[in-house]
Amino acid sequence: MLKLSTVMIGSDNPQRLVEFYTHVLGEPAMTEGGFTGWNVGGCFFTVGEHSEVHGQNANPGRLIFFLDTEDVQGEFERIKGIGATVVKEPYAMGEQFSLATLADPDGNYFQLATPYEGPAEA
Repeated sequence: MLKLSTVMIGSDNPQRLVEFYTHVLGEPAMTEGGFTGWNVGGCFFTVGEHSEVHGQNANPGRLIFFLDTEDVQGEFERIKGIGATVVKEPYAMGEQFSLATLADPDGNYFQLATPYEGPAEA
């Protein structure tokens, strides 16, 4: 069985992302060796410099991570106020599921989502 343990975002300006995600996620759990990380719902989210990454993300829709929240609209307003780029305003998918898409300062997309209680783990 596999378990997702870490998501890492590489950047040529990681400090800008660290500042942004500190406002979004709170104080980091770890900062060492040029990497900063947060414990987010059982997954470690890390930002660090990467030699193969330069400038804005040219394909931001290729990989999108989700941040679950019971208050999609409220978190959307808060994170938009921090300076996130709005890609798609909050919208409903069905009666109990909402999504909003934002981008961080490097143009990486992330979505705010109502927690999804899907099928059992694979």
